[in-house]
Amino acid sequence: MPPIPEIKTIEHMIFYQYAKIMAKSAFGHKDGKEAKAKSFGYIRNTVRKLISGEKKWSDISREDWQFIEAEKKCFYCGSTENLQKEHIVPRCINIKPECKTCERILGIHNQIWACKDCNGAGGKGTKGLYTFYHDMHPEEKKFQDIIDPLVEKKYLKTIYHCHECNGTLNCEDLDGDGDITVLDIDCCIKH
Repeated sequence: MPPIPEIKTIEHMIFYQYAKIMAKSAFGHKDGKEAKAKSFGYIRNTVRKLISGEKKWSDISREDWQFIEAEKKCFYCGSTENLQKEHIVPRCINIKPECKTCERILGIHNQIWACKDCNGAGGKGTKGLYTFYHDMHPEEKKFQDIIDPLVEKKYLKTIYHCHECNGTLNCEDLDGDGDITVLDIDCCIKH
């Protein structure tokens, strides 16, 4: 459960994750754990401003340029071998028939480099980003805090629109575990 009482919906959880990324960038924190420990007030205020509409996140084209300029390596493991473009929100998403032709899903907004192992059936494949990291790092309690910021920003901005299309932005606890967590963000990915 996020330590901010206002976080009750999928939209709020997406904003919370984005606020942690903003704190990492603004203050040079190495990961989300350090950002929460050292800049919690900034994160809390940013979430509140994003929820109220007082603050907006940047257009995804900023992340697209960062992707184009990034070193060509797997964003998940760092390998430079057998690279392919990976759709962070899987192309198999099936909210509506339009998903199969959705530019947000098929376009560069939703792509990063991944090696064949990380992108394949034994790796990320059809999983959501948080589910993949949860499975990849079972020993890491706060697995969501070690995701590459560029990957997570692209994912959050894309999955936001998927939830908007699905009508689930204002839903709570989609996975039914009694708590709203980052894994609820992945719940609109159906295949």
